[in-house]
Amino acid sequence: MNPETIKSLIEQGLPGAGVQVSGDDGVHFEATVVSEVFAGKLPLARHRMVYATLGERMGGEIHALALKTLTPAEAGQG
Repeated sequence: MNPETIKSLIEQGLPGAGVQVSGDDGVHFEATVVSEVFAGKLPLARHRMVYATLGERMGGEIHALALKTLTPAEAGQG
């Protein structure tokens, strides 16, 4: 697994999201996801939305994913 694949999967699952993913060991990654769909949702719900875009890869090909989930306003984009 690589950061670009994870970025693509998240973008497909959350259209319009701004996604940045890093990680160089192939199993541990960090991602920042900025999306309007996070508005009004608690962090746990936001994380579940991102995990859903990755499906069974979480806990398998992706051992760990540290997430930062923001609305555009929270990210200073709106």
